[in-house]
Parts: sequence; C-alpha cells; structure tokens
Amino acid sequence: MQSLRNEINEICERLSNCTDNDKVRVISKNVDEVILALYDQHNSQHSVTCNVYEGYPEQSPLWYTTSDNPVVVSTIDQLNEHGRSITAACQFMVSRLNVPLQLGCTSGDLVSGSGSSCTTNTEDFALSEPEEDDLISDEEYFEDPMDCNGDDEQEKKEQEDMQLTAEHMSNLEKIRKSIRTVEEKGVSYGSVQATDRIMKELKLIYKSSSYKTGVYSIQVNDDNLYKWDIFLKKVDPDSQLMTDISKLPAESQHIHLGVIFAEDFPFAPPFVRVIRPEIMGGYVMSGGAICMEVLTNQGWSSAYSIESLILQISATLVKGNARIRTNITKSKNPYTFELALYTFRALSENHQENGWVTPPQEEG
Repeated sequence: MQSLRNEINEICERLSNCTDNDKVRVISKNVDEVILALYDQHNSQHSVTCNVYEGYPEQSPLWYTTSDNPVVVSTIDQLNEHGRSITAACQFMVSRLNVPLQLGCTSGDLVSGSGSSCTTNTEDFALSEPEEDDLISDEEYFEDPMDCNGDDEQEKKEQEDMQLTAEHMSNLEKIRKSIRTVEEKGVSYGSVQATDRIMKELKLIYKSSSYKTGVYSIQVNDDNLYKWDIFLKKVDPDSQLMTDISKLPAESQHIHLGVIFAEDFPFAPPFVRVIRPEIMGGYVMSGGAICMEVLTNQGWSSAYSIESLILQISATLVKGNARIRTNITKSKNPYTFELALYTFRALSENHQENGWVTPPQEEG
C-alpha cells in the first residue's frame, strides 16, 4: 500500500505545482478512495470518485461521478472499460481537458501501469505487480482533505464523520455488522465490489444536500444493503404531482420507490419500481415498473450515482405528467414486485428492438 500512497502523493504534488492547471484538483484522498474535481470551460465543478481496492494495481480501481456532463461521463466509462492505473487515469483526464501537464505518462496516450511507470501500449492494459509493503488499515487516512501537504490524518477523519449524524453512523455500523454476520456463516453476501460501492453510495446520500433538506429519505430494508426503500417527498413545486402529494395523509406524503441492486452493480443498473401510491402517467407502467432507458443495461453507466438516478426519476415523473390515482377501489394491476419485473423486462425488450423515442420538445 505504500506504493499507492506514493503514487497519489506524486499526482497531488504535480497537480498543485502546475501553474497552467485550473481544470483538475484533488479534493480528498485516503487508503481506498480518491476524489477529484474537474472544471469545464464554464468553470463548473464535476466531482469524480475513484474507489481503490486492496488488490490494486492488479485489480483496477473503479471510477464514478455524480455529473451528468456527457464528456465527463464518457471519460469515466472509458476509464472503467480499460482499467487504467490512477496515474494513467489522471493523465487521460487532463489530456481530455487539454491541460498541459505530465504525470509520468505521455499526454493523450491510453496508458497503464502504476506510479510513474507507465506503458504506452493502447491495447495492452496489464498492470505491474504490487510492491510488498506495510498494510494500511481501512480507517487510516494519510492526507488533509483539501491540502496535499497536510499531515493531520485524524482531523480529516473527524471532518468526514461530522457530515454524518449519529443515527447515520449507527445505521452504517449496523449494516457492516450484518454483513460480517452473514459472511461468518459462510453465506455469500453479494460481491465485494458491489457491497463496497453501495456502502459508498449510501454515505454520499447521507451527506447530500437533497437528502438533508428532505427532498427524499432512504431506508435499508431489514439491514440488507442490496434492498433499499426510497421515499420521494419533494418534486417540482409547480407540478400537479407535488399538489397531489400534498393532498395525501401526512404520513403518506411521498412516493415510495423500491430499489434492488444486482451483484454486478455498478456495472449493471439497479431495479427500481414504484411501490405506492398508484400513479397514472409519468412513465409508470403496470405493477409500478418505470419506463426509463437509464434503468436498462443499454442506458446505464457505472459512472452514475444513485442520488443522480433518484433525482432523474423525480424529473421524469413530472415530465410525464404523473398524477396520483385517488379514486381507487380495486386495481386490476396492483403494484407488486413480480408484475413490475415482468412489465419492465417486456418494455426493455421492446425498446431494445425498436429504440427509445425522444418525446417532442414541447413535452420537455
């Protein structure tokens, strides 16, 4: 792990010392995660996160972003597809942003390798052998979150934890214990990569402004990290859907979404359905299935965050003029998991054959 520490410190130092670089910044870094900020031509910031696994560099890091900028998303997809080292990935990003900066690799090359030892073969992405060095515990942080030369590791951890409430910290620890209990019984609990990414998504949501201001809330079902309940409480305030939500009983003023993650998440999309209330329009189909390309294998990207997906579903409901059915007696198509899954698969197959139709501009 010492080689990983040296590699990230070298990247951070070069980015900080480059006077021509105003496009890429290291925001924070620790033993298993590096967060970068990319700035586009309008000086808008796009956050990019790199998850580093214990097997690095033999096991490629996983990159994802909360940005919907097509250039950023495309860049992240290419990084995940080709499995570059952190140094090579940063070099690739700065080359895409036209930053005159060398990080030990040739600018513009699709490169691999760790530290400054990079190859320039665009077809061969073999990674160098990791060095035998001291192992660093998962709790050990080695830099200040905003300063590449910072040494106060404990301060960084405290600053991160301050963004989480005691309840959130308790929830995360409860989930970790549940995972350990299951694994101790010899039962497979998803995949290491999916579990790690879902835990990070949950932490990001706990820290997000949308969550903190009550746009939505979240509950992990029965301590099962792979099953979430999301309660969408606020949509466009000028929409008919928000009016309908406000007319529901106080304890039910939300749209209840069910989310199930696959073992190969984030490379496969989560399955999302409406549980209640019953909705007309808004691209909500039989059983509560949601007709959105982003929820299919063809439309999904491992770079997408769950928060961005939640907000996109909210916008899609409004865009599709969703209304809550109030005159309910007995529905012929009750919202069930089985029916939603059947409907969604049928819709996906149909759209895969016939394509996805973009609504007319006047519809949004």
